[in-house]
Amino acid sequence: MPRRVFLGLGTNLGDREQNLREAIARLKAAEGVNLLRQSRVYQTEPMHIADQPQFLNMVVEVEVYDEMPARGLLTLVKGIEEEIGRKHRERWGPREIDIDILLFGDEQIVEDDFEVPHPRMWERGFVLAPLADLTPDLVSPSGEIISAAANRLSMEQGVHAHLHL
Repeated sequence: MPRRVFLGLGTNLGDREQNLREAIARLKAAEGVNLLRQSRVYQTEPMHIADQPQFLNMVVEVEVYDEMPARGLLTLVKGIEEEIGRKHRERWGPREIDIDILLFGDEQIVEDDFEVPHPRMWERGFVLAPLADLTPDLVSPSGEIISAAANRLSMEQGVHAHLHL
């Protein structure tokens, strides 16, 4: 039985648009993953550490089958990050590419090093704006519709629609 999964992609180093294209191409080529849709790309102000380049962020919707558990997908996306050249630096610092599992079907996973739904996604305009492109009626745990949350946070956090890839 396939599960719908939403992945957040972000980059602020190197050729940012090419980093996103490369991540999407690698997801498309991955066994057990079917890319369904992608959001617009958003240019966003960095959070937490202001002295770094602006980010490009987007969300992709993929379908995975039972053979691909959430932990397997996490291993896959971390491998894609490494292949594209991500170097691990300070938390919230600059990065060549970052791929986060936002939603994995309706599964709830809480482990020491892995949590789904992504625990901070409802605080981040750079996640909610592109996710709202794909799921405008999604409702937060507090009852707020994603499109309203995305609009509010986008204005507060400097999130701007940029382009389509």
